[in-house]
Amino acid sequence: MAERRIVVDNLQLEYEGLFVVNELYRIMDKYFREKGFDKFEKRSSDRIFKDGKELEFEWEPWKKISDYAKEVMKINFLFTEMKDVEVIKNNHKVKMQQGKVLIIFFSYLETDWEHKWEAIPILYFIRTLFDQYVYKSHLDHFYTLTADDTMHLYNIAQTYLNMQKV
Repeated sequence: MAERRIVVDNLQLEYEGLFVVNELYRIMDKYFREKGFDKFEKRSSDRIFKDGKELEFEWEPWKKISDYAKEVMKINFLFTEMKDVEVIKNNHKVKMQQGKVLIIFFSYLETDWEHKWEAIPILYFIRTLFDQYVYKSHLDHFYTLTADDTMHLYNIAQTYLNMQKV
């Protein structure tokens, strides 16, 4: 079984105000393409209520760091009380959304993701020794890369949402 080492657990970004869902989506998607991630949209739902719309989706982007390790993020988006509004920005009417945003970041480092070292019990034991003594510095470096990528994405989303304040 592949081993998962949690890097970022339940990092939340909360915002209330003006935003454009498509723009936030585009900015974060661009980040994944630039960093070499493959993105998988795990689920998506859209509900309409009296007090506005609710949009929820979950991404699971991942990136192969080496043949032995890969970086995986899980990002949950929840937009509530969302209403379409028109705002005048630079003398132009712009369609935006107003509401609450909650983004939850979770990331982990997955080793032996191709399951090559678990077929025979002795290989599993060798892999454990290998991870603890030989490959430890590489795994620590991968752990740091995963944390940096997650925090960078968090900062991008935070910057975008703070820029949208009118």
